[in-house]
Amino acid sequence: MKENEMHGTTTIGIVCQDGVVLATDSRATMGHMIASRNAKKVYRIGGRLAMTTAGSVGDAQQLVKIMSIETKMYKVSREHSMSVKAASNLLANVLRAERYYQYRVQLVLAGYDKTGPRLFSLDASGGLIEDNTFYSTGSGSPMAFGVLESQYAEGMNCDEGIILAVRALKAAMARDSASGNTIKVVKITQEEYKEIEDETIDYILEEMA
Repeated sequence: MKENEMHGTTTIGIVCQDGVVLATDSRATMGHMIASRNAKKVYRIGGRLAMTTAGSVGDAQQLVKIMSIETKMYKVSREHSMSVKAASNLLANVLRAERYYQYRVQLVLAGYDKTGPRLFSLDASGGLIEDNTFYSTGSGSPMAFGVLESQYAEGMNCDEGIILAVRALKAAMARDSASGNTIKVVKITQEEYKEIEDETIDYILEEMA
């Protein structure tokens, strides 16, 4: 990865009983320099679909544009939304088609459809894995995984998942210099796609202190 490209992050996806939770930090780096303190890393690409991005910011933004257009075209032509599995397969095909000149990214694609909450992780060459518990990407993921593996509980609800995601991100941001600044969290359920307010996240962090 070139030193003048923005990268570095921690992203988290958690499957809950009533939906999925996606969370990221907001720092982007260029080598050893902090390039942005408010980088967007979780994107809505459909009604109940979202993806988190880690790696090259330019590559990630291009993939978000492709997926947003494809899901909109699908809904217009089929008159119903694309499933999480179909969207993941589509994204995997896009990545696989460029495997010799790879998009330099790690991605999590998640959402809620008629089968319930689903979470998929994708690598730069289009490798696709469904995770029915949690996943983390980016330079801070080793620290985040430590918290997730020790504290994730099967059957937890989205409110509990939000607290766990914030706790895992806080641990990553404390040890990974490429992760930091603010925490952004999204909750996707059958009823809604919701961006969690900064005040709520601040309250959770205060309770942890």
